[in-house]
Amino acid sequence: MTLLGRLLKNRKAGETHMAWNLPNLQGPELLTLTSRNFSHDGPLPLEQCAKNIGGADLSPDLAWTEPPPGTAQLLLAVEDIDVPMAKPAVHCLALIDPAAGQLEPGALSAKRPGPGVRVLRSTIGRGYHGPAPIKGHGPHRYVFQLFALESPVDSAAGTPPVDRTRPRALLPAVTAPVLGRGRLTGIYER
Repeated sequence: MTLLGRLLKNRKAGETHMAWNLPNLQGPELLTLTSRNFSHDGPLPLEQCAKNIGGADLSPDLAWTEPPPGTAQLLLAVEDIDVPMAKPAVHCLALIDPAAGQLEPGALSAKRPGPGVRVLRSTIGRGYHGPAPIKGHGPHRYVFQLFALESPVDSAAGTPPVDRTRPRALLPAVTAPVLGRGRLTGIYER
């Protein structure tokens, strides 16, 4: 265990401030989110992890049940809720066309997003950024959260474009009603 990991062992963002618990993103849990790369509460493969720890920074395959009728757009947020910060770190934020039905591995790439995917800013940059927790800090939970929105997320007059808005400003500002939501958690530890 590294010294930094030991020193920060009891510091974790927790679930309180994750997108799932924001008042404006509440809705019925009608979506089932799955991946061929990992099971719920199962370990994330190294391929999905950050390059600086030997991974490929490849976003996992994701599939979901059919969104409720009237869904105009899907919002995907991937957060590390065990990061030693006040709030979870957003590893990816994306808007998805509901007709996509699923995402192939790598579809959340900033340089070449998959069909129907609009990659937004995350805490780290743009696109998917795989796990790279502090060595010795313990297991980190990476929560993939999918929200079916009744209307598209757009920039309001006088606000920065959605593509340039920081995730902690964008997530609480979503005003579209949530018709359904689902989540999938992967775990990684160094």
